[in-house]
Amino acid sequence: MAGARSGAAPDVGPASEAGLDRWARRRLAHTSEHGVRALGTEFLVFVLKQAWAALFGGLMLAVLIAAALWYPDDAALARNDALVLAALAIQAGMLAFRLETGREALGILLFHLVGTVMEVFKTSVGSWEYAAGGVLHIGAVPLYTGFMYAAVGSYLMRVMRLHDLRFTHYPPLLATVVVAAAVYANFYTHHYWYDLRWVLVAAILVLYARCVMHARIFRRSLRMPVVLAFVLVALFIWIAENVGTAAGAWIYPDQADGWRMVSLAKLGSWFLLMNISVVLVTLVHRPATPEDPGTGRSTASSTH
Repeated sequence: MAGARSGAAPDVGPASEAGLDRWARRRLAHTSEHGVRALGTEFLVFVLKQAWAALFGGLMLAVLIAAALWYPDDAALARNDALVLAALAIQAGMLAFRLETGREALGILLFHLVGTVMEVFKTSVGSWEYAAGGVLHIGAVPLYTGFMYAAVGSYLMRVMRLHDLRFTHYPPLLATVVVAAAVYANFYTHHYWYDLRWVLVAAILVLYARCVMHARIFRRSLRMPVVLAFVLVALFIWIAENVGTAAGAWIYPDQADGWRMVSLAKLGSWFLLMNISVVLVTLVHRPATPEDPGTGRSTASSTH
């Protein structure tokens, strides 16, 4: 559901990211807020901002596909090590061109560490595996894998700025941290004890049931239940996962004899991972209400 608002760009993040708003403002300077041209421009700005927010992940996928198609098997530098260096170059470029702030980079490093620890454990118990080769690895895990988790963190942090995300009825932060910690622990403990994933999914649904996300596009803001946002992002990650496994970046046990689509059951895992990811992002960008300074909005809602 959309509501009209000012077209002024939020005063946050790198200045270059206000370019889409300036373009839209020029394009819509003399048009109605409700005409076909205005609605079309709003949609285009939304798509472009989403694509721009996902830049890190898009570049990582492009590198994985390029390495699978064209990287020579007999190259002096192992493919896995080349992917690590490419991922480092992408991260360095994001900082050099001020597409991420230093504080965000520290948050993304936390994604990297959390993801790498999970990768080392999951490969050790046979949940999935990577092609051998190279020297830049921990156990059976090439170091580029941590950047795939970092790509999720980069997207979430950049989309917070680009869409000036605000929330109503956001749950208490301590409760979100406790649930996220339980989710992360279950990724390990279910190999030795009961799998509580559906209990945890239910806990997330209850915790975020009333929470609504307000995403600024240009003149309008899109309102969406946060749980639905979790599902949609999990779906896009699952699609990216199919691309990654098809490119041979890693494989699941049922793909050992040939590629097949990643099980839809993985959507549940990505939904749970989204909860962890959002909590990690709140350590850098605390969830704000529509009434907080800098939004240009005025609503009657409150956080709790």
